[in-house]
Amino acid sequence: MTERLTTLRCDEFVAQLGSDAPVPGGGSASGLVAALATALANMVGHLTIGKKKYAEVEEEIQTLMKRCDALEKEMLAMAEKDAEAFRPLSAAYRMPEDTPEQAEEKARVMEEVLAEATYAPLEIVRGCREVIEICDAFAHKGSRLAVSDAGVGVLFAKSAMQGAALNVFINTRSMKDRKQAADINRETEAILSVYGRKADEVYAYVRNQLR
Repeated sequence: MTERLTTLRCDEFVAQLGSDAPVPGGGSASGLVAALATALANMVGHLTIGKKKYAEVEEEIQTLMKRCDALEKEMLAMAEKDAEAFRPLSAAYRMPEDTPEQAEEKARVMEEVLAEATYAPLEIVRGCREVIEICDAFAHKGSRLAVSDAGVGVLFAKSAMQGAALNVFINTRSMKDRKQAADINRETEAILSVYGRKADEVYAYVRNQLR
């Protein structure tokens, strides 16, 4: 790529996402949304620290904010990584397979690039698991003035997690190594099941706080 996706202006990213350009796609968009979820959580932290009312939890909040700083960078990096992995995958699908040798080489390359293409969305799924936990903590312990932001953050994190999971599954279904595919799918499904419910619980808590 000639330009990093995460250095584009918001309107440029959206325009490119909605065009016929091969990247960004759903995986990169999920990484960006995961980063936004993390930033929203971090904002709750910034609006909490330094307030006497929350002095008892300030140390914990600051620890969570440091993790947010790292997670935000990780999720943006995975948005880039997802886009970078698409080009070799696209090229591999176009490889000839007219002879047994060509077919064997294509199969070998496909396994490599499918594993690489699965890495970033799987890391986004894993990262969102942690973002949901952080949003939960901030929703319960952070500033009441920013509780809605914790709720938006957890919704974004759930959406990013589900979106990234779809990008995992579209790659694992083409893997010849069915054991590897099954292992990845099993981990992804487990995170979706546990943290999808967790995100719903956090959202319900926030919604009740605003009634």
